Amino acid sequence: MKNKILQKAVKFCDENNHRLTEPRQRVLEIISSSKKPIKAYEILKKLSEVFNNKPKPPTIYRAIDFWHSHNFIHRVESQNAYFPCVENHLHKGSQFMICDECGKVIEAHFCDLPENIKQSTNQKAFIPKAWNLEIKGLCGNCL
Repeated sequence: MKNKILQKAVKFCDENNHRLTEPRQRVLEIISSSKKPIKAYEILKKLSEVFNNKPKPPTIYRAIDFWHSHNFIHRVESQNAYFPCVENHLHKGSQFMICDECGKVIEAHFCDLPENIKQSTNQKAFIPKAWNLEIKGLCGNCL
């Protein structure tokens, strides 16, 4: 997945005139190579191993914000951590199945809100702009 997401990132930045700075690239590499969602300070620690001068937290957060705003990564709210988007499309919501036993995160792929949630938001005159759904349980390996 790491090479695929990096190729997509290079193409995206080139086509949209965004700078692919070294910190941005390294942050995306770190997130995409992690087996589990990774916290910002873990990213900072790994980035410090790559750069001679120790990067500051704002550097990491700017890179995270950039990739998150362009749908390359997701924020797993309950863990306050980041995970690469494995889909090849833009979407407004994130849905994760999180294993309580091993910590594995599986991204579900709803491109739209489920109909019953849409009906509820319509009835309440509420317009959702983004959503994050996390379902905790046991993965197939831990059953």
